[in-house]
Amino acid sequence: MSAAQEGLNTLEDPQLPRWLGDPFWARLNSIEAAHQRIQSLHETERRNLEAVQRLRSPELHEAWRRYCDVIAELDRTTAELEALRTQAG
Repeated sequence: MSAAQEGLNTLEDPQLPRWLGDPFWARLNSIEAAHQRIQSLHETERRNLEAVQRLRSPELHEAWRRYCDVIAELDRTTAELEALRTQAG
């Protein structure tokens, strides 16, 4: 069950704040999808880095740069997820 589907179940509870409406769950699903995509990219780039690790070449430098870019994006989306979870708690 996606976060949005779980969110629809919680919307039936009149005790919940309004900010837990559809826009919140849509944003959460979007961030979760981006986070999963970036985790996959991270794994791909890590494997690529391992493959060229033994070489001292421009490919190593480029693989390292891509890896760092993916890690930075993963950190950003993780922070967004944590911010939403903090607001929800």
